Amino acid sequence: MEGFMEYLRDFNLVTVTVRLLLAFIFGGVIGMDRERKGRPAGMRTHILVCLGASMTTMSGFFVVHTLGMESDPLRISAQVISGIGFLGVGTILITGRMHVKGLTTAAGLWTTASIGIALGAGFYEGALLCTVLSVIAISVLYRLENLLGSKTAVIEIYIELKDVDQTNHVVSLLSTEEYKVYKMQITPSRSGLANNIGIEALLRLDKTESKSEALNKISSLPEVAFALETV
Repeated sequence: MEGFMEYLRDFNLVTVTVRLLLAFIFGGVIGMDRERKGRPAGMRTHILVCLGASMTTMSGFFVVHTLGMESDPLRISAQVISGIGFLGVGTILITGRMHVKGLTTAAGLWTTASIGIALGAGFYEGALLCTVLSVIAISVLYRLENLLGSKTAVIEIYIELKDVDQTNHVVSLLSTEEYKVYKMQITPSRSGLANNIGIEALLRLDKTESKSEALNKISSLPEVAFALETV
């Protein structure tokens, strides 16, 4: 087993292929959860980030060990860590006070790049362990946070009204209910019906009320055509 691992740490066509294939798999595993949740950076983005980081690292080793140039083999890959920040920033959206989206995706991209660098350097054990822990953090701990109620207290919701004339009434009703309104704006109707109007709102719910209960309560109002949580 030790001899096999030592072989995988060598730099040749076989080990380059293995590292790129593992980068493809590990990046896809992390990106799968983001893809399922409809995030801007999904499975393909995470795969490309991991592949690119791995290839960049191996290019550094190729320059030093194969071409014989005197340089730090990890100098190029060090720029990946700082450069990936620009890609991560593009996934972060501030949708309202105390409500920021995309931080987990941005952190996932950064971690995926780190995994790619580890694979490119032949650090398979660290890359595998980091991938497993990343999947646990993204998927399992997300459910734990919801169970503890840390994320169910705030909901971003779209409400479509049947009549434009009912807008002020519904807005005042939401403001006087048990919800704390962080953001509210009037938008064109998503259904396209002529007399309908939309409301986008960011609400903090009562701790005893779930998101589904709040949606059902708001949807049951006679003035409301439908209400849904925006992602």
